Amino acid sequence: MPIVNRVAELSDEVALWRQDLHRHPELMFDVFRTAGVVEQKLKEFGCDEVVTGLGRTGVVGVIKGRKGEGRTIGLRADMDALPILEATSVAHKSETPGKMHACGHDGHTAMLLGAARYLAETRNFAGTAIVIFQPAEEGGGGGREMVNDGVMDRFKVEQVYGMHNMPGIPLGMFAIRQGPFLASADRFEVEITGHGGHAAQPNDCIDPIVAGAQMVNALQTIASRNVGPIDSVVVSVTQFHAGTANNIIPQTAHLTGTIRALKKETRALAKQRFHEIVEGVAALNKCKVSIDFEDGYPVTFNHADETEFATKVAQEIVGAEKVMTNVPPVMGAEDFSYMLEARPGAFICIGNGPTAGLHHPEYDFNDKAIPYGVSYWARLVENALAA
Repeated sequence: MPIVNRVAELSDEVALWRQDLHRHPELMFDVFRTAGVVEQKLKEFGCDEVVTGLGRTGVVGVIKGRKGEGRTIGLRADMDALPILEATSVAHKSETPGKMHACGHDGHTAMLLGAARYLAETRNFAGTAIVIFQPAEEGGGGGREMVNDGVMDRFKVEQVYGMHNMPGIPLGMFAIRQGPFLASADRFEVEITGHGGHAAQPNDCIDPIVAGAQMVNALQTIASRNVGPIDSVVVSVTQFHAGTANNIIPQTAHLTGTIRALKKETRALAKQRFHEIVEGVAALNKCKVSIDFEDGYPVTFNHADETEFATKVAQEIVGAEKVMTNVPPVMGAEDFSYMLEARPGAFICIGNGPTAGLHHPEYDFNDKAIPYGVSYWARLVENALAA
């Protein structure tokens, strides 16, 4: 069955909601206007319950089917924008300089609102659909905060599903894979302390720049010599700050960066070797070192049964030939991973067409994707909770 007829009728209105959200981007947990719009619409749709303040500024809607008791599934969308100056010329361009929806969360929120309206109107299922609108995906761990606030337990969610748009995937297509889909993302900062002095007398100094340079090189052996060649790991030092003049060996040097992996075991090994290498190189150079290592988002892992089910739903909407089922994993990260650790489920990508890439100042969510995304959510609920 293709796009749901009622969804097609609603798509222009959903696009207007999306464009309004695009004009008013908000960052991290400060999505007060966005959450207010979501809350108002869910109440207007007639949801059985609307709860705010989960995960600080998250919003949850409860929609019960008209065909009796049944299971409960969760559908999640993220609401926050990015600190980017928009460079598009669209009529709905951001009205807040320095903030924009450059990752399509405006589209994600609008599509799930469209699905909530459809599901609240039709209620053609047995059980309960929980629509979850989450803040702070872009680095704040809003998914973790909602899980910690009990969103899964409070609403008795048994399975959870997420969706993200993807530029480069043709409009009207979906992409999914079983197992690891997106990487874990950990962050590190390293402060190296040596003994500063005159650059003409390095023998009287302990040079933290030399130690830092050795660390940068040695950290690459985690990928090349410690992790198996079939596994994936990324160790990127993205900042190196030291010194103030060309005739001074500085007292300190500062490194920051990220580590990405697709397996828990690889992630743990990379963290262990990171500490061993940094501390070992510091000792070799007679430097002191301070490490701030932050365990970030875990691996986004699609569960087997739920991935198969989500794939069939997408195929029902667009046809089997337009659902890519074994796309390569992505080394970017996504905090829907916390929800997938709490409950079985699946994360799917929807085509955004040949647009600018995610996090690009010229990106814009493609409103033509709306009927596909809303139809996917609608059929997912109706099929999962069939009487």
